[in-house]
Amino acid sequence: MTYSVNCSILLTELPLLERPAAAKAAGFDAVEFWWPFETSVPTDAETSRFENAITDAGVQLTGLNFNAGDMPGGDRGLVSWIGRGSEFQDNVDVVAGIGGRLGCTAFNALYGNRQEGHLPEEQDELAVTNLAAAAAGVARIGGTVLLEPVSGAPRYPLLTAAAALGVITRVKDETGTENLRLLADFYHLSVNGEDVGAVIEDHARDFGHIQIADSPGRGAPGSGNLPLGEWISRSRELGYAGHIGLEYKEPAETAFAWAIRPHVAG
Repeated sequence: MTYSVNCSILLTELPLLERPAAAKAAGFDAVEFWWPFETSVPTDAETSRFENAITDAGVQLTGLNFNAGDMPGGDRGLVSWIGRGSEFQDNVDVVAGIGGRLGCTAFNALYGNRQEGHLPEEQDELAVTNLAAAAAGVARIGGTVLLEPVSGAPRYPLLTAAAALGVITRVKDETGTENLRLLADFYHLSVNGEDVGAVIEDHARDFGHIQIADSPGRGAPGSGNLPLGEWISRSRELGYAGHIGLEYKEPAETAFAWAIRPHVAG
């Protein structure tokens, strides 16, 4: 099984730039991150430190989020955020640069919350423009933009696979964009009441990425009651060949106790 450790939610006892090496020491060769900077356009020095942490650890960056705003404060993306469109497009250039230098080709664009004072239709129109721009920006490095249903964010409009796929279809129809795919986070889909098995049967070949956590609790596999192993196996059978992103909450000491991994001597 090819797992990718999300170092923005796991190994958080360590400073961010030490987490790729910790993932490697735990036996993993791939990592992914939410946006790891405080601004959409970090300094060259900040970018270099992040990239060096990946390369020095000897791991592959397999996924990176576009800037999603203040996530702890409740923000969930800039894609449909009226007033921050130019900032998002500036962020696209930075993301594509990092991806190009590190060989990363999967980029998660969180859609954004509904805004008071703006019609949903206005936000959705902006989202089409921004998603097309993001897809064009990463296309030059062979990249794909991922769109994700999310749970636990009351103003986030994409709760189901169908909602996300509807946006993807609209962007494709209106702009001709081809490199936009569904991020299937089995935890979020399940918590939102989705029939995850049916989503897999209908769309596994079209998944751009899979992420997992158990439910209830968003803990490690085996801590809840989701049939994650069955869902992963079925997705593989139906053609999904990418990484499985580990995006759950668990103390570093026991983060990977469920998985049999070869540990690297320190």
